[in-house]
Amino acid sequence: MLLRNARIAGADAPVDLQVVDGVIVHVGEASGATGGETVDLEGRWVSPGLWDNHVHFSQYALVQQRLDLAGAASAQETATLVASALSRTRVPVSPFVGYGFRDGLWPDAPSVEMLDAATGGMPTVLVSGDLHAVWLNSAALDLYGFRGHPTGLLREDPAFDITAQIGNVADEVLDAWAVDAAKHAASRGVVGVVDLEMNWNLDTWVRRRAAGADSLRVEFGIYTMHLERAIALGLHTGQVIDELLTVGRYKVLTDGSLNTRTAYCYDEFPGLEGQPGSRGMLTMPPEKLLPLMRSAAAAGLESTVHAIGDHANTLALDAFEQIGIGGRIEHAQLVSEADFARFAALGVEASVQPEHAMDDRDIADHHWAGRTDRTFPLRSLLDAGATLVFGSDAPVAPLDPWVTMAAAVGRSRDGREPWHPEQRLTVAEAMAASVRTSVAAGQPADLVVTDADPLTSSADFLRAMPVSATLLAGRFTHTTL
Repeated sequence: MLLRNARIAGADAPVDLQVVDGVIVHVGEASGATGGETVDLEGRWVSPGLWDNHVHFSQYALVQQRLDLAGAASAQETATLVASALSRTRVPVSPFVGYGFRDGLWPDAPSVEMLDAATGGMPTVLVSGDLHAVWLNSAALDLYGFRGHPTGLLREDPAFDITAQIGNVADEVLDAWAVDAAKHAASRGVVGVVDLEMNWNLDTWVRRRAAGADSLRVEFGIYTMHLERAIALGLHTGQVIDELLTVGRYKVLTDGSLNTRTAYCYDEFPGLEGQPGSRGMLTMPPEKLLPLMRSAAAAGLESTVHAIGDHANTLALDAFEQIGIGGRIEHAQLVSEADFARFAALGVEASVQPEHAMDDRDIADHHWAGRTDRTFPLRSLLDAGATLVFGSDAPVAPLDPWVTMAAAVGRSRDGREPWHPEQRLTVAEAMAASVRTSVAAGQPADLVVTDADPLTSSADFLRAMPVSATLLAGRFTHTTL
């Protein structure tokens, strides 16, 4: 393929890109016929294809089919939305599922009685926006073995178990939804994802690939319940399953989340002082974490550790230091000042989700008051030498790296004043955390074509960046050209 009249992001002079066998072989004036397709980009800008380094892909596909609860400002408003949806549904599927509630600042508390009144006898499961909690009515509590639960609000491991059960749809149905979701991601310039779905992802993606799923590169994560199986199969990080499918990292969760007040922190959460769990939940203490990480490392599986609270981040960094390996920390939402430099010193990447700062700024101001200068601390991490990699945690935030970059660059959304603008990044820095290649000879032809230069765009424009085309290994996965 020959791509004519392209402008590389950050440059004005048009160039031609020659692609052979999925690789860029020449950048500049066309050096000769390619024997293939010629596409005139008419001066549009070309950037490296975008990656989302943290998604839950099956969950992302599933929530497109569920009731959206993201705008609900109270438990009662959420229940009203559910009642309205059920009244419009002729034959609701059991259980009825909603997604996206965030109860951290609600003026009222979720209750079984409130949800029962809205749903009658229809088993109903509502999944929180951060995936760390579920709210069930009585019928659903009976269905999933929690009869008599006092509130119907379950957090962490019980919530994960129920979320997995409501996602148990026929493979062919879920795979079709996943193919559609992948095509949508490609339409936003995405060429690859790190799938941290809490399943045995090898079989899932081998099956999807055999059925023709070819819109994205996929690195799949491995969780603790599957670690021994992965080791027995000889899987190791970076292992190529096929041209689009690669073994990723061993994922281990050590604490919860901010919205559920289960992130493990040094300080107590307001209103929980003196109560059990007032500082959050340490779901994987060091004495359990270290042997697991050692086993993974011995098998060639790099670790990526979920840590949101500042104490959880310290303990995760301690684990990497004790074992003497590098790796990744997922989220790093609240970080102690003393820990910023440790990321670079230990070779631990910070896999962060900037749009979460926009979703959580108000709840952080409340629950982490006095500490928000080191909350979602992108600039502090980068200036301390840490390597940042961006993701969405989709479906928690949109699987759209332009939204992610906009949050990092502007620290604002919906016309609000920037939140801790001292933590903003430049567009170039945000782009570097969202790509894996460059537009240069010898690089994979994983490319995104836009109608504007990303490197000179404002944060607001980035959020809705027009994407004209996406190429994966030199073939179009999306085009409006």
